[in-house]
Amino acid sequence: MNKQALRWDAHACLPLHPGASFEPLIRYAEAGLHYVSINVGMDLNPLEQVMRVLSAFRERVKEHPELTLVSDLKSLRAERASPRPRLTVGFDLEGALPLIGAPTMVSLYHALGVRQVHLAYNRNNHAAGGCHDLEAPLSELGGRFVDAINRAGILMDCAHNGARTTLDVAQRSRAPVVLSHANPRSLVDHERNVSDEVISAVAMTGGVICLNGVSWFLGAGAPSVERLVDHVMYVVARVGVTHTGVGLDTCFTEPHLNDDPPPPYDPSYWWPERSGYVDGLGRAQFLQPEVWLAFSERLIARGLSSAEVDLILGENMARVFGQVEQVAIELKAKA
Repeated sequence: MNKQALRWDAHACLPLHPGASFEPLIRYAEAGLHYVSINVGMDLNPLEQVMRVLSAFRERVKEHPELTLVSDLKSLRAERASPRPRLTVGFDLEGALPLIGAPTMVSLYHALGVRQVHLAYNRNNHAAGGCHDLEAPLSELGGRFVDAINRAGILMDCAHNGARTTLDVAQRSRAPVVLSHANPRSLVDHERNVSDEVISAVAMTGGVICLNGVSWFLGAGAPSVERLVDHVMYVVARVGVTHTGVGLDTCFTEPHLNDDPPPPYDPSYWWPERSGYVDGLGRAQFLQPEVWLAFSERLIARGLSSAEVDLILGENMARVFGQVEQVAIELKAKA
C-alpha cells in the first residue's frame, strides 16, 4: 500500500439539522478516512433548511480539531502528508431545486464547500429526470447547470438521476462525471441502481462509479462487506479498476432531532413503495464507517493488487477531483 494514498468516501448523510452529532465524522477519521462528502440538502429540502444546515456544518467543522473543510486537491494532499492528518469534509447537494433556477448559485455553493452536485433526487424536476420517475432528458436549464458545475470545479454527480438524464449529462459535461453512491442494476434490479449502459457512459467520461452499502441496493438481506465487494468487482470487470470507487451512503439518524422538511412532505413520494421502499428510508440498513478497516484485505483476497486497492479506495476519486479542478481553470481562462 502507498502510505500517502487517500481514502475517500464519496457520500454520507448526517441528519439535516444544525444540531446533528458529528460523532460519525470522528468514526470516519478513526477508520482511516481522509475525505468524506456529507449531504447538506436534497430536492425535498427547502432552501432555508439547506442554508441553515450548510452554515452550521461549516462552522462546526472549523471548530473541531480533528476535521477540516475542503479546499482543493493540493491542500487535501498536504493534509494527508501531515504527521496527524485531519479528516477533510466536503458537502454535496442532491438535486437542482436548491439552485432555485439560477446557474449563478453553483459558484456560491462552491465557495461554501460544496464539491458535488446532482441535478435530480429520485423525481423529475425542471432541470433533469430522477430514477423513480418517468424517463426525462436533461432540460435546457439543466444543460446550463452542467456548464456552471464544470466552470465552478464541482463534481458532476448522477447517482439519483434517471438513465436518460445521466446519458445526457455524460455527453454534455466537459469534465469527468461520477456516480457517488450507485450500484449495478445487473446485480440487483432496483430503480435506484444503474444499468451497464450508464456505468459505461460514466466511465467513458473518465469518471468513477462509487458503490454504496445500502441494504436495498446491495440485495441479499442485511448489508455485508462481502456483498459490497461483489458489487465493486462487478464494476471492475465491467469498466476497469480506474473507474471504481466507494460511497457508502451511510445515513445516520438521531430520533430526538426533527430533520424532516416542513409540510407538505410525503416520504412515499420521494421513496415510493412500488419501487421497493418500506416506510420511506425507515427500514433501510447501512454499512457503517468501520467497514473501511476491512476493505483492503477483502479486495486483495479477490485478486487485486495493493496499487489497485489504493485506486478504488480513494485515488480514483482524487484523480477526478483534480481533473474537475483543471477543467474549471481552463474554462475560466477561455471566458
